[in-house]
Amino acid sequence: MISGKNIVVVGLQPWDIAIGSNCKNIAAELAKENRVLYVNPPLDRVTYLKTRQKPEVVTRLEVIQGKKEALTQIHENLWSLQPSVIAESINWIRNDYLFRMMNRVNNRRLANEIQGAMIALGFDEHILFNDQSMIRCYHLKEYLKPEIFIYYIRDNLKSISYFKRHALKMEEELITSADIVVTNSGYLADFARTLNPNAHFVGQGCDFTLFSDPSQIPVSEEMCSIPKPILGYVGFLTDVRLDINLLVNIAKSRPNWNLVLVGPEDKAFKKSELHQLSNVYFLGDKKPVHLPQFIQGFDIALNPQVINEVTTGNYPRKIDEYLAMGKPTVATQTPFMDYFKDYTYLARTPDEYLTQISKAMNENSKDFENARREFAMTHTWEQCVQKISEHIATYQFTS
Repeated sequence: MISGKNIVVVGLQPWDIAIGSNCKNIAAELAKENRVLYVNPPLDRVTYLKTRQKPEVVTRLEVIQGKKEALTQIHENLWSLQPSVIAESINWIRNDYLFRMMNRVNNRRLANEIQGAMIALGFDEHILFNDQSMIRCYHLKEYLKPEIFIYYIRDNLKSISYFKRHALKMEEELITSADIVVTNSGYLADFARTLNPNAHFVGQGCDFTLFSDPSQIPVSEEMCSIPKPILGYVGFLTDVRLDINLLVNIAKSRPNWNLVLVGPEDKAFKKSELHQLSNVYFLGDKKPVHLPQFIQGFDIALNPQVINEVTTGNYPRKIDEYLAMGKPTVATQTPFMDYFKDYTYLARTPDEYLTQISKAMNENSKDFENARREFAMTHTWEQCVQKISEHIATYQFTS
C-alpha cells in the first residue's frame, strides 16, 4: 500500500455531501497511510445567487467572508479545504476560446487556494488525484506541478447534457495528459486506453460497515405490513438510470408481487403510472444508516437500469450492497454487469425479467446467500486503493 505521501484529492463532490461518494471513500482509505488534503468544489456564482439560503451554501459563504476557517482537520492525516473563492459559472458560454479563458481564471483562483493550504500543511512533493472534475480542475496539473497526476473515472457522462458542451472534450484531454488513469469499470478502462495506455480498472469499493452481520439487521417496521413476496430497489429514483416502463410491466404482469421503491424521486417517477398501481409502494428518501433494514425486507433485490450511455459502463455499487445482504438480485444485463454474472440474475427484456425473478425466488438457499456475501466482501475500498497503489509503484519504477 502506498504510504508516506502527500496527496491532494479534487473532485465533483464536497466532503459534506449527504450521499455516498467514491472520492471520499478513496481519500479516507489513502489517509490511513498518507497525508491527504480533500478539496471541496468552490461555490459557483449561480448556486450562490439561487440557493444562498441553503445551509451548505451559508457555510461556504461564511468561509468566503472569513467567518469560518477554510481548512478543517477531519482526522489525524486528513484535511478538507473549502475554497474561499466564488467560481464564475461559465458552462453557458458557447465560444470555446472565451470559455477556456474564463475557466483558466477559475482554475488559477482554485490553485491559489490549494497552494495556500499545502503550505499550511507542509506539503511539498505531492500526488494529485482528480475524481472526474474535468472543468474546474482542468489546469491543476499545470499549476500545482504534482509528482504524479492520477485521473479517476467512475461515471460515463456522455449522455448528460451539462457535460456535452465543453466537459467531454476536456475530459479526453485530461485522460491523455494524466500519468495514470484509473477506473471503476472495465468498460471505462477500455475507453480510457484509447487515449492513454496507462489506464487501469481498479474495481469498486464498498463500505460494508452497515452490512457486516445481516442476521442482526431487523426488517424496517415500514415494511412489516407489506405482503410478500417483495421486490425492492433502494436509491435515487430517476429515469436517467432506471426503466420506469419495465417496473410498470413487472407490477402489472404479477399483481401478487409487491414492488417497494426506497429513495427520492425525480419528476418522471413522480408522474409515472407506478403511483396508480396498488402493489407498488413508494417509501421515500431514507438515511443511509437505515437502508440495510429495508433491503433486509426484500425477497428479491432489483436494479432495473435503462440501457444508455450513463449506465452502460458504470459500476452499480448497490449490487454489492444487495449481495452483502445475501439477497437474490435481478438486474439489467449491461456490458459491465457480466462482472457479476455468477452471483446475480441478468435480464434484457421485460419477459426475461419476469422469468429471472421467478427463478431467483425458487433457487434461493443459504448456500447461495453465503456465496453472494463472500463475493461482495472482496470489493473493499482497501482492495481498490491497493490496486491504485500498485499502479503508482509501477509508474514510479518505470518513469
